[in-house]
Amino acid sequence: MSDPNRRDVVGTAAALEILESAWSARRASFELPEGEQRAALASVRADLDRAADTLRNAGQVVHYAHALHLGAHVAMDVGDVEAAEKRWREAVSLLRSSGQPLELAHKLRHVGDLEVARGDLDEAGRHYEEALALYRDHAGSGDLSHANAVRRAALLSERRGDVEEARTLWAEARQRYVEAGLSQGVAEADEHLEGLG
Repeated sequence: MSDPNRRDVVGTAAALEILESAWSARRASFELPEGEQRAALASVRADLDRAADTLRNAGQVVHYAHALHLGAHVAMDVGDVEAAEKRWREAVSLLRSSGQPLELAHKLRHVGDLEVARGDLDEAGRHYEEALALYRDHAGSGDLSHANAVRRAALLSERRGDVEEARTLWAEARQRYVEAGLSQGVAEADEHLEGLG
């Protein structure tokens, strides 16, 4: 009789390999003609769903949440916003009790991005604020995800017409992009700061 714990370890390792190869295939699909890209993304989506099922069944909460996150990106690639939102919201729900605040912050930012796209700026603001609080408490300097979250909050503040908050956030985003070594982020922040006066 096989050991179920051993089976979970082997299944988890295989699922993590599938996540890695599927993510590579997703990146490669962007170089394909549109028809081939859609087929490649459908295959990637199926692989990610299979890996997610394995990780969920093995009780690997953080890895399962990561699989949901990757699946959400692929859903967005094919225009399935509803599926992406469902995956990101489930990942957020799982990560709230995982002890992984930076993973939670990253997924909260993505939920906020969807809410901005939908025009629900207040709800987006709440998700960005929660994400930023987690990043500020737990991220080190040079964390690109943190810089990107500050950028999103700055864009939202601009959209809301809150110039003072936007200035403060763009200045923070600029500093975080400097720390992360991303000159494009620094240049974008400078452009926005100049435009805000």
